[in-house]
Amino acid sequence: MSTIAPTVAPPARPLPPAVPTVPIYRLSVAQYQAIARHGILGPEDRVELINGWLVPKMTKNTPHTVATGLVNDALDAHRPAGWHVRGQEPVTLADSVPEPDLALVRGSRRDYLNAHPTAADVSLVVEVAESSLAFDRTTKRTLYAEAGIPAYWIVNLVDNVVEVHTAPAGGDYTAVQAFAPGDEVPLVLGGVEVARVPVAELLP
Repeated sequence: MSTIAPTVAPPARPLPPAVPTVPIYRLSVAQYQAIARHGILGPEDRVELINGWLVPKMTKNTPHTVATGLVNDALDAHRPAGWHVRGQEPVTLADSVPEPDLALVRGSRRDYLNAHPTAADVSLVVEVAESSLAFDRTTKRTLYAEAGIPAYWIVNLVDNVVEVHTAPAGGDYTAVQAFAPGDEVPLVLGGVEVARVPVAELLP
């Protein structure tokens, strides 16, 4: 009678750390754009280049989606001629290619057939924040300030306010105001206030 040896499970492999402890390679903007051109990363991969790292985007829940649409509608209604609204599209910075939820960009869409807008083309970026609030208040804030983008709005769904970060200097925004329902947010383009947007138009 033959004897069948009991199956022994292989030893469990330890999980890799969240951030590798060995040196890792950072991508340049040119390398990231080449990867995109060759179709290696597609829309389903949901990543953006932040400070040379590929960073996964947060999953969107329904309030985030609704708020993004509301802000898009409000900006489109209040923007003057010569500007357009871009939604979740790349902006090329020195070592990053973020895809803010919304951006107000100089010129027309056809002006950017051959290259994405740079910081010089952008007067306002907007991030809708719930689970991403801490990231948007730190990493994204520093990123946009260092690039010199004049205004950064965080549509804060946690506290039900719109945070307006302005006056970039020294790698940070030096002024911040929170606007609650009932307030109006000044929309400033090219250093000129062109409209005041009711917060009620921006929050779901």
